[in-house]
Amino acid sequence: MTDASLIDQFLEMLAAEKGRAKNSLQAYERDLTDFAEHSTCKLIDADAQDIRDYLAGLYWRGLKAGTVARRLSALRQFYLFLYSDGLRGDNPAKNIESPRPEQKLPKVLSEADVDRLLDTAELQANGGGVAEKRLHALVETLYATGLRVSELVTLPKRAVGPDTAMIMVRGKGGRERMVPLGDKARHALLDHMAAVAVSPFKDSPYLFPSRGKEGYLTRRRVGQLMKDLAVAAGVMPSAVSPHKLRHAFATHLLAHGADLRAVQQMLGHADISTTQIYTHVLEERLKSLVLTKHPMSD
Repeated sequence: MTDASLIDQFLEMLAAEKGRAKNSLQAYERDLTDFAEHSTCKLIDADAQDIRDYLAGLYWRGLKAGTVARRLSALRQFYLFLYSDGLRGDNPAKNIESPRPEQKLPKVLSEADVDRLLDTAELQANGGGVAEKRLHALVETLYATGLRVSELVTLPKRAVGPDTAMIMVRGKGGRERMVPLGDKARHALLDHMAAVAVSPFKDSPYLFPSRGKEGYLTRRRVGQLMKDLAVAAGVMPSAVSPHKLRHAFATHLLAHGADLRAVQQMLGHADISTTQIYTHVLEERLKSLVLTKHPMSD
């Protein structure tokens, strides 16, 4: 059995049984193909030492600990699949220790910067066309809900109505969650939907339709639009992205006293330890504030 056929079987299992998204499947395929290309044996025959040698080679190639850990995770799942299907008698990656990547704190937009982005988007939307109203709806909703951009652009238009207070979101691994939708975001979305209703996209099932092959706006395009908005708002473009608005949503909520568990549920984090990074962001900001603003800091 060839390496390629084994990888294909594994990907088919992930898609059918685990509901993995297309981007996730492509990442698994890249990682496993890289191992196959840099290994001296076939995938079916690899042992623990082969995997350790490969991981050492990744460091030699200059890859970071986080990337190495992800590659090892892919190998563990791949060999668990082979073991479960009786194609191997063991999982050679099972007991290999995963490197601990250095945890980097996300850079967070200030509330003042977010206000400038929202105010500029709203100003452009007032009297603007479909594109301006769409951008306003995107920015308001990303900040109001903390959705991943991929979750937002794939929402069906039936997800939002005049009285919608909560929206159902399908996140990573097909997990569903309910997320509150504030008045400003809902009004921006309804304004956008009214503009779309008299446009060539009026029959699209998506909330943010596009001419692209997927039928909805791409993550890349949303990122480009937000960079343009940052320039117009006088905010550093490198500090602005859909994911950084998600960081801002979480950090600003916690700064105003939100419960960590509630933020975890809204973000769709499976493990609360992922959400706890935002408490570290707040700690760093408080330390910086004391060191620079406290009268005894000089």
